[in-house]
Amino acid sequence: MYPELFHLSFLHTYGVLVALAFLAGLWIAARLGKREGLNAEALTNLVIYCALAAIGGAKLMMFVVDPRYRQNPADIFTLDTLRAAGVFYGGLIGALAVAFWYMRKTGLPAWRTADVCAPGIALGHGIGRLGCFSAGCCWGVECHLPWAVTFHSRVAAEIVGVPLNVPLHPTQLYEAFSEFAIFALLYWRIGKPHRRGEIIMLYLLLYGAVRFAVEFFRFHEQGNLWGTPLDTSQWISLGLCSAGAAWLLMRRGAHTA
Repeated sequence: MYPELFHLSFLHTYGVLVALAFLAGLWIAARLGKREGLNAEALTNLVIYCALAAIGGAKLMMFVVDPRYRQNPADIFTLDTLRAAGVFYGGLIGALAVAFWYMRKTGLPAWRTADVCAPGIALGHGIGRLGCFSAGCCWGVECHLPWAVTFHSRVAAEIVGVPLNVPLHPTQLYEAFSEFAIFALLYWRIGKPHRRGEIIMLYLLLYGAVRFAVEFFRFHEQGNLWGTPLDTSQWISLGLCSAGAAWLLMRRGAHTA
């Protein structure tokens, strides 16, 4: 829970870890892409474009689901909004849309490219969640379990609004450690004979399941969607799980590569 490095207000831990997450994901994708014989320059450009689209998509979905922006549209242009990470699923949708367009433009093979990017996405997202933990954002609901965490930083409270001196579920760590486990599984699996598209679909299935479960322990100011017991991210998680599971089941008898 250290939102600033070296007590320098302009050097935020979250930003440093997000930069590290991008570089780690890019390195993994480039390493796997080289092994698959993919165009290195095109793959690098794809990752950069997807990262930019993810930032825009995450903030766009934040504007859509957060009632604060509907009530006070001028808040979109505040410094707090600039600092906010946004909603991951919005970033994922934006990145997938740009990836589809760029792969068609450059001729990168869609399934092979998606597969080599999947482990990097998991690793980068896991590191990014450590950034969330350092900043205090995406915090959990109150709990009194042995592993509960308590935030004390006034800087974190001012930037993201995390409650201080209250034991909370460390939902950021739940997700980070789950993503690291998913990364390890995907990196191992991609080195074995597999069907084209299996790695990215396995990622969507596993991450969707993790996110669905973690959401029950996260604090949500905007409430649930359509008055149901589930929030927006959980509905998207169900969609990803269903798509991943259906694809893997349908392709179960296909030849491996």
